[in-house]
Formats: sequence, C-alpha cells, structure tokens
Amino acid sequence: MNARERLLDVSELEPPEPLELTLESATRLSAGEYLRMLHRRFPCLLFDNLDKQGYGHLIRSGRETACEVFIWRRDDAMAAEAAHAAAKGLSEWRE
Repeated sequence: MNARERLLDVSELEPPEPLELTLESATRLSAGEYLRMLHRRFPCLLFDNLDKQGYGHLIRSGRETACEVFIWRRDDAMAAEAAHAAAKGLSEWRE
C-alpha cells in the first residue's frame, strides 16, 4: 500500500476555523495517510493540540502559502515516511 496525501488549504480562513478544520481532518486520517495543511501564517496553537492527540508533524515554508504543515498519526510509519519525503523539497520554517 502506498501512502496518500490529503490536502487542506486553510489559507483564506479566519481563526479559529484553520485550527478546528485541521484537527478534525487529522482525526479522519486512515492508515498510510498524512495531511498537508496550507496556511498563510504560522499556526502556533496547532502544535500542542497535535502532540496531545498523538500526531507527528513537520513545519515548512510553503511554495504557494507562507506555511505548510505535514501531519500524520504518530504510530503510522508509512505516513510519517511519506510526509517527510513530501516535505523534503521545502525549506525549514524559520520564525
């Protein structure tokens, strides 16, 4: 089975919608899937929530938006590997 990306663009939404939609979308990830979230700014409130709920994540500077966040279930090695591979061509986030 190949890992699959789910894309979520929240770059045009106002708070708290990006946080709510991202957390909701993460709960719907199946085995082998990761979420690629596009945002116009750094979603600072997201990361503690992800950590507490058992998700891994990477933060990168985006190509089309300011910030891209890759999210996967921490126990899903296939999704984690695919998310890291997808993020490889992007610059690390710098605040």
